Order: sequence, then structure tokens, then C-alpha cells
Amino acid sequence: MLHLKKHSNCVGVRKTEPQRRALFGPTATGLALLLALAAQPASAETGGAAGPDEAGQTIHRAHAIAMHGEPKYGPDFPHFDYVNPDAPKGGTLRSGTQGAFDSFNPWIPKGEAVDPGGDTLLVNGADEPFTMYCLICEAVEWPEDRSWVTFHLRPEARWHDGEPITPEDVIFSLETLKEKGRPFFRFYYGSIERTEKVGLRSVRFVFGEDDNRELPLIAGQMPILPKHYWESRDFAATTLEPPLTSGPYRIVEWEPGRFVVKERVEDYWARNLPVRKGMYNFDRLRTTYYLDATAIRQALKAGQIDIRVENQAKAWATDYDIPSVRDGQLVMKQFEHQLPAGMQSFAFNIRREIFKDKRVRRALSYAFDFEWTNPKLFFGQYKRTDSYFENSELASTALPEGRELEILAPYRGRVPEEVFTQEFKVPVTDGAGWPRDNLISAWRLLEEAGWKVDEEGVLRNVTTGRRFTFEFLLVSPDFQRIVLPFKRNLKRLGIDMRVRLVDSSQYINRFRSRDYDMLSFVWGQSNSPGNEQRGFWSSQAADQSASRNAIGIKDPVVDELIELLIQAPTREELVYRTRALDRVLLWGHYVVPAWHLSASRILYWNKLSYPETTPSSGTSTSYWWYDESKAEALAEARPGMLNTASGQDDAKAAFDARRLFGLGLFALLGLAVWFALRISGLRREERVAVIES
Repeated sequence: MLHLKKHSNCVGVRKTEPQRRALFGPTATGLALLLALAAQPASAETGGAAGPDEAGQTIHRAHAIAMHGEPKYGPDFPHFDYVNPDAPKGGTLRSGTQGAFDSFNPWIPKGEAVDPGGDTLLVNGADEPFTMYCLICEAVEWPEDRSWVTFHLRPEARWHDGEPITPEDVIFSLETLKEKGRPFFRFYYGSIERTEKVGLRSVRFVFGEDDNRELPLIAGQMPILPKHYWESRDFAATTLEPPLTSGPYRIVEWEPGRFVVKERVEDYWARNLPVRKGMYNFDRLRTTYYLDATAIRQALKAGQIDIRVENQAKAWATDYDIPSVRDGQLVMKQFEHQLPAGMQSFAFNIRREIFKDKRVRRALSYAFDFEWTNPKLFFGQYKRTDSYFENSELASTALPEGRELEILAPYRGRVPEEVFTQEFKVPVTDGAGWPRDNLISAWRLLEEAGWKVDEEGVLRNVTTGRRFTFEFLLVSPDFQRIVLPFKRNLKRLGIDMRVRLVDSSQYINRFRSRDYDMLSFVWGQSNSPGNEQRGFWSSQAADQSASRNAIGIKDPVVDELIELLIQAPTREELVYRTRALDRVLLWGHYVVPAWHLSASRILYWNKLSYPETTPSSGTSTSYWWYDESKAEALAEARPGMLNTASGQDDAKAAFDARRLFGLGLFALLGLAVWFALRISGLRREERVAVIES
């Protein structure tokens, strides 16, 4: 489904999305503990204490677990507040995406994969900072210190082939993902020391570190894989065989690089659970792949797709002044959310020698003129970003004081002194397009770092004579218009920035191999940052291909602050520790901060409906539905827009017919060219023969 939150032209993650998953680990006290729990009163099922463990700690057993505080929804809640429990099932949701795909295995660092979906042990509540509710499990259990977590699996939980989901599947998933999966899994689940089956349908994860309150929650987010399916297949290989899963949809139709169709599973085992009520309402989800965003916009206007999350300000402002929008048939709406904006940026690869000096990185930030870019290119829609946790209480402001200062004080001398003495502010211009004062500041920093402009206006290193030149790697053609003014200002400094546009396959491969100087990158954040920060900024992640440490940060202070953040015992302490990390990252000048928008810009044909309540994390098509009455009205106004299964088949048949016609025409043209060239060649041979005679 489309999670309709902030989107960008950049690569990145958001913790509230499916990337944030995990596992668990066990102990040898399983039977004794189960017997002890069996003797506890039934009220333990409501989230109260279930009894003590061997160390005398209180054991909690509940339907949900919160990072801090208590879950919003009690054990008997009927459904989430942000869904419509009576939403009708039916219809097809057609969407478009840019790029291609060559695999249905998204868990490995190979290929461009479509996620086939699947259930997890826990699912997050979208209107809370970080609370997880039971899905595959019927109860979750943990001690006061959260040193382990046990999941008791539902007997009705099933794979699509009818086989039950078992503790063996959970244990297999953890071992396989850590051994053969993406580097992300090794980082995210690295603190899981071991796993144990502790009952017929129970599995425990024992954690290898103390004071990490988040581990039981991220354990519940781990993708669960069917052991009986994957044992006879190569998990480390890409595949176009849709793998066996357990979720609300299954892949039923596809053509590599062109489209994928998922179909709702009628007898989905979890369809009546409170955490699934009112969700996954479309019968079919069809995703079509396009070369670029322009093609997707044209497909939307033509009614070939139903919905688009618009990530370009210019397109939002100028591309949709069309009759169908003015008539209300194609709806434009901004859905506000309260998610941290994270950091969208121009990111330096500090593994490159040219960007190792912090003064050089800071100098280049003066060449980005946001005050000119925003009105000229973005139609004034964005705000400037000046925090890695923008748009939230987690962002650092002013100077550190109180508890935040206490956290940072031990690092004085190991971090820039500006952390304590200056408020971080991004460079500002007058918006005229000629940031003279900023470029003067940049020149001074570059001279301090050993770079000077020669007689020809070229910036060179005073020691080596090397010219200052680097490459900005892009995957989106739309982004060129944004970086070219940056390139122009850098040229005024004597710097040669080459803009390199590549296709998505090349981009992914170059990112994984760290073959770039600078790229546009976004680190999405949640309201409850935690273990994923290791993958973003840690020294260990810097040496791992395909990790989210795109910059290559290897700073012991950053490593220590990450661990402090992860170990935060309360929400208040988490806020202080996150602000401290934010401040140190900012003064490292690892990126040129870009912009943000605290809303999702969505266009959709007026045959879709959504709940009145939008959760704090933003809307998602997981909660939307196909509205037949709207669809009929739209079809009456625009014949051919009624989105039924037969209509989809007719459209596909028509498309295939047009494609065959096009291929036939192309073949005829090719044959005609061949004949023309052949005749020309024969005549040339005749002339040569005459001359020779």
C-alpha cells in the first residue's frame, strides 16, 4: 500500500515504515516461567503484572507494548480510531512508480525488488509515538528491565498455503535475515543474543545489552519468513517467483519492469482482528512502472492510474491546472502529519579525500541559496531544514542548557567548541540570486583549508595543485533544475561540480559500493528514534556497503551519543539525548541541509474515500477504500473511468493490442529501412563496377 507521508527525490528511510522491524531472544527458564504464568490471575492479560521472574522482576503480559508510558488502546479495543471499520471491500487501486523491478526478494542487498508484503509479530499504532500491538502474537511478555521478550503466537495465524506460523518460522527468520539479508538487519537486530522456543506456540528473544527499552518493540517488527518454503530455495538470490507470505495481499500477476498486481486474500486469517479492521479494502492493487515522473503525471491525468503522491513543488503548482481538477473529478489535497521531517540534504561522502576537511564542507553549504530556490523553483512551498529531527520536539535549538548541557559537557574538547558557544544556523541570503556575502565567507573557509583560486579562476589545492572538482550523483531528472543553481554558485568559487544522471539500477549499485562524491539523501525520522540511528551514523555502519551511513561518519562521540539515545529510560530523557546527538551532527557539517514540508501532497480521482481522522503519522491507502457511488458518478462524467475488474482487463487488453500494433509498425519500418539500405548498396556496387570496367 502507499504510505502517503513526506516523499522526496532522495533515498532514505522513515522509522514508521516497514524498514523498522526486528526480533527477539530466549532463556532456559521457559518451562518454569510458563508454569509460573499459568498460576497468575486472568487480569494479567489486560496488561498488568503477570508475576516475578527468577531475579524477582515484575513480568508484564499484554496485548501491546509502548516505548514509554502506556498504550493508547486497551486490550478490548474494537479498531484503531483512524480507520473506518465499515469500509466496503472491492475495486482496484492503480498507482504508478518510477523505475523498474527484477525481483520479489526485498530482504537481500541485490536487485530492485518489489516487497510482496507479509505479517509481523506486532504492528504499530499510527497515532502514537511508538506503541506496538499484537498481530501474529496474541500476547507479548517482558520483564521490567526488558532484557528479553516472549511472543505467544496465535493458533489461527496462517501462511497463504494454510500452514500455521510457528516459533520455528520466527527463529528461522532471525537467523536467515542476519546471515543472508541486507546489512540493515545485522545492525538492527545485532543486540539479539539468542532465540528459544519456550512453548508450543511461544518464542523468546534474549537481548545482549542492558537498558535498551526499544528492543522488544523492534523485535516485533521483524519480517517473518516461512521456514518450510525457504528451506528448499536460495534465500540469497533474486527471484521472480512470488514468495509465500502471510499478509492481506498476494502477488498474482506481473511483468518484470512494467507492472505488478496484488490481490486481496479473501480468507486472510487476520481480517477480523482489531488491528486489521477497516484496513486493506481494495480487492486489487496494480502498480505500473514508468520511466520518469512526467510519464506518471500524464498517466494520472489520463485516468490510467488513480492516485499520486506529488513530490515536486513545481508540478504541484503548475501541472494540474486542467478541467478535471477544476471540476473536482481529480482531487488535489494536502494531508498534514506530525512526523519529524528528518534531514533532506546534499550529502557529502567524507570517505573521499576532498571532503574530509570540515571547513571545506561548511564552505560549500554557503553556495546553496535556499532563499532564491524556494520562490523561484518551489513556489514558496517549503521551509528550510536546520535539524536532523526537523519539525519535532527532538530538534536542537538555541544553545544547550540544563539536562542537554549535562549530557554534552563530558565531550567538551572532543566536539567542536561551537556546540557550546554558537546556535547552529544555516546560511541565509537575500534571495536575489547572487549570494556575494556567502561566497566571500566560503572563500575564507576554503583558504583556511588550503585552497586558493588561480589566475584562471580555478580553485586549486595550494600543496598538491589539484583542482577542486567533484560529481553530484542523481537518479531523478527533475532534480537537475535544483542542483544546477548550486553548481553555478560553486563555479563562482572556482569549483567544478559535474552533475551525473544515472538510471535506478546504476544508482543503487553505485550507492551500495559508495561510488559517489555527493548525492541527494534523506534520513527519515520517527517520533521515537532508537536503534536505527546506528545504521545512520555509527562507525560500524560506515564500513558496511548499503548501510544508511551514506556520509561515512566514524566519530566515537557520535557512537556514544547513539548508545545514550537508545538507552534513554524515559521520554523526557530521550528528547534531551536526541537533541544532543542532533547538535553534534549539525556541527560536523556532514551535509548541506535542504528543505522540508509537513504534509503529503496527494492527487486522486474522486472515486476513492478515506477516514475522517488522519493519524499523526499521516494517511495511508491502507485505510482508504473504493467508493462505488463516487465511481459511478465519475464514470458518468468521464466514460471509461469506472474501475471494475472487467474494466481493468479491458484496459489491459487494449494496452496489449496497442503495444502489438506498435511493435508491428516498428518491424515494418525496420524492414523498409533495411530494403532502402540494401537497394542503395546494390546501386553503389553497380557504380563501382562501371568505374572499374
